[in-house]
Amino acid sequence: MMLLEVEEIWVGYRTDEDVVCGVDLQLGEGDFLGLIGPNGCGKSTLLRAAAGVLPLRRGRVLLGGSDLRARSRRELARQLGVVSQDTVFAAGFTVREIVAMGRHPHLGPFQQPGREDERQIHQALEQTGILHLAEREALTLSGGEKQRVAIARALAQSPRLLLLDEPTNHLDINHQVEVFDLLHDLNEARGLAILCVTHDLNLAAEYCSTIALLEKGQVRACGSPTEVLTAPQLSAAYGVEVLVEEVGGVPRIFPVTHKSRQGLTAGGVR
Repeated sequence: MMLLEVEEIWVGYRTDEDVVCGVDLQLGEGDFLGLIGPNGCGKSTLLRAAAGVLPLRRGRVLLGGSDLRARSRRELARQLGVVSQDTVFAAGFTVREIVAMGRHPHLGPFQQPGREDERQIHQALEQTGILHLAEREALTLSGGEKQRVAIARALAQSPRLLLLDEPTNHLDINHQVEVFDLLHDLNEARGLAILCVTHDLNLAAEYCSTIALLEKGQVRACGSPTEVLTAPQLSAAYGVEVLVEEVGGVPRIFPVTHKSRQGLTAGGVR
């Protein structure tokens, strides 16, 4: 059984125009699926629809074989951990307090966290490498550290599936790699299924087991990095010429600028 099944969904906002148009997508236990595509193609909208945040105009989304619309928000929060783009923390909260908020779906009204809740909070802090920051005020942290806090809060929910919307947005290359290393470790060691929107094609090629390329609200290609990240498909979707070369079995993507075009040869282009 697939963990997440997106079946022919159509999603729009207040206008009549659909942003996501008849998308089918599947994610199995332990999969790491990257959503890529040009700006405005519907990646974030698709992620929010898969999380049950946006209503569907048509189609359905199944989690563990059950329609999301049949589940309460609390029940969904026990199954899905969502890390939004540009997460903002309120002033005055420590890292531990923010991560502890991830346990709210497991607690009743006015119920205090118990031993199991504290264990999950500690584990989330430990797995994301921020245990030493637990008593720091979250607003004093760097961008990379804040992203780890957001991921730790989602992990504290004990989810089956982690959904992330551009988790490396605004981060330098060092912190981008750190975040994807963390996601890789969670995927490999914990078996956590991950659905991640990203603009970094090379990081997607390196870390994702499956990649879905979106264009104008539809899935243009879905498969392994080698199958999806080809020069013809990327050039057509992004409207720019690219060079794709394999390094150690992993596709590497280079945009072809006007300056460099004269020096290119046909070798290495798929």
